[in-house]
Amino acid sequence: MALSISFSHSSLFSSKKFSQTCDPLARPLQNLHVTSQHVRLFFCSSLVSQFTAAARRSGNYQPSIWDNDFVQSLKTDFTGERYVRWAKKLGEEVRRKFNEVAEPLALLELIDTVERLGMGYHFQTEIKGALETIISIKDNNFCAGEEIYAQALRFRLLRQHGFQVSQDVFKSFKEEVGDGYFTFGGPVCKDIRTILSLYEASYYAFEGESILDEAQRFTRRQLKKKLKENIAPDLTREISHAMELPLHWRMQRMEARWFLDTYGMREDMDPLLLKFAKLDFNLVQATHQEDLKHVSRWWNNLGLGKALSFSRDWLVECFLFTVGAMFQPEFGFGRRQLTKAVSLINVIDDVYDIYGSLDELQLFTEAVQRWDINNLQDLPEYMQICFMALYNTTNELAYDFLKEHGHDILKYLKKEWVDLCKAYLVEAMWHHNGYKPTLEEYMNNAWISVGLPLVLTQNYLCSSRDNITKEALEQLGKYSNIIRSSSLIFRFADDFGTSSDELRRGDVPKSIQCYMHDTDCSEEIAREHIRALVAKTWKQMNEHASAPFPPLFITSAVNFAQTALFMYQYRDGHGVADWKLKDGIMSLLVEPISLMV
Repeated sequence: MALSISFSHSSLFSSKKFSQTCDPLARPLQNLHVTSQHVRLFFCSSLVSQFTAAARRSGNYQPSIWDNDFVQSLKTDFTGERYVRWAKKLGEEVRRKFNEVAEPLALLELIDTVERLGMGYHFQTEIKGALETIISIKDNNFCAGEEIYAQALRFRLLRQHGFQVSQDVFKSFKEEVGDGYFTFGGPVCKDIRTILSLYEASYYAFEGESILDEAQRFTRRQLKKKLKENIAPDLTREISHAMELPLHWRMQRMEARWFLDTYGMREDMDPLLLKFAKLDFNLVQATHQEDLKHVSRWWNNLGLGKALSFSRDWLVECFLFTVGAMFQPEFGFGRRQLTKAVSLINVIDDVYDIYGSLDELQLFTEAVQRWDINNLQDLPEYMQICFMALYNTTNELAYDFLKEHGHDILKYLKKEWVDLCKAYLVEAMWHHNGYKPTLEEYMNNAWISVGLPLVLTQNYLCSSRDNITKEALEQLGKYSNIIRSSSLIFRFADDFGTSSDELRRGDVPKSIQCYMHDTDCSEEIAREHIRALVAKTWKQMNEHASAPFPPLFITSAVNFAQTALFMYQYRDGHGVADWKLKDGIMSLLVEPISLMV
């Protein structure tokens, strides 16, 4: 899936070569004024104009198994006031635990368990206060007898929450054993719990933090050895899960669902925490079902999936993506609006990638720049349909935002759509002219064309709408580092998942193929190189996340990267509905959890 804040990269072909100094469109951006005009979109779903004789490609997308009838049939018992009162009572009991636990390690373990169970959002004040207390304790006075395990847990939670903490806390545990190999803590680090704690902490490294790099290599070796030993099945399950993807790289809501089952198997399980986590999960799921029904009705009434049959009609998958970014009940407005945007991104991406001729795509990009419904006569009918859907949906959001919150966000939304379409046009030019970009050229455009800058901007606007200021709106363009890092991780994950299918239908080479072309290496070597770039980009994002940006913006950037790795982990999470994605939809959006503890 291509899911775009500032697009300055431009690349226009001249003869058979591409210049890196020209805009994809010959004319400059026009100055567009904000309008609150609304036009209801009516069209016949059976018509797609034969505007040109250009050959049309097909994405060969399978129809969605989650149609509107299925979505509207979703039911849950967890909507009554009785469950809300019960959850409030259990939540207060959990809150008291934060006041009752005094020992630092026990407090860290409580925070970790609460967050991994997916209910940390209820206790943000308590967690912040506890971590401020923890960081005030000097390193050499911290948890004697539990050194590596406790220090690793402390380090991970502090970095996760934006506190400044040095990798040097692990320096005293490092021992060189020759041949460039290191061990940590000697016999102390034989314990699986300790190895896992250090392993998970190592993924919060910044670039250049060699101690954490060594810790990661060491713990991976140790965990592989443990899997070959005769250990308990529950430990084998946890180790395999961690080595597949570290906690920091996992989609939080999906991880919470997995951990609910895992935590219930533990001997030290706290029944109160598990009971509240299960009830809260079901209550949140009920909220998600209402959000999903709302956007499914919108999509069904819009009729775009039926009118443009060549494009993806994958609304439920788009909604799951937004849940990965922000699952909390209070962000329902943002989830609904973002699902609309992501659904439109999918369709427009398919217009550029699959269906449109180069001439048509040039015209469509110009139409998005103009943002004028009275000047569409040059577009083929299918593009008029697509543009009207984009225009009406975006203007309606901007109108509601202006009416409710007094801020005009249309120019920011339009800018992101223009930037995205220009990036799509660059890739279309590459494809139609048989141009093979270098990996650097590809990345400079692909972090925009993946669509995440647009998504992050709209998500921030919709989720922070009660606290948005004019100054905050103007500052959006300064967050480019974390946006680029998150977008590149998303793009690399997308490329790993979809490269083969997209290349078979004739798309522009992806990052793997670009590197193969640059270096004349094998696909296996190229994939290893891209995996290394993913790890490097995560380190960059870890560092960007400690910058003084709005916390919600940072959290969203990290969450979107995590969600991308889930969506594409088992092939194409957005074009080929694999079994893992189906399981995710069922477990997060359809099936409640039994409350028996």
